Amino acid sequence: MATRKRKIPQRTCIGCGEVRNKRELIRIVRTPEREVLVDFTGKKSGRGCYICPASSCLERALKGNLLANKLEVEISPELKEKLKTELMAGIVHDEAP
Repeated sequence: MATRKRKIPQRTCIGCGEVRNKRELIRIVRTPEREVLVDFTGKKSGRGCYICPASSCLERALKGNLLANKLEVEISPELKEKLKTELMAGIVHDEAP
């Protein structure tokens, strides 16, 4: 009996556009209550997008309104700072292309 290869989910970073394994990326989600959160578990319900664990990708996503467009929500300056703080706390390395 042949062994089956498991399919590894792939996602695209909204900052750099690189396709990577889902587990290598950090998910940002807009909940049904329209709250924007960093989802390190990847299991919260809502509209989500993915970003590399690199500060440069986050900067690109916030600067060009890519994050707001993907989540279909307005991103205030206070929310941008909150997301930066949460992501920087979760990022252990910076290896953007």
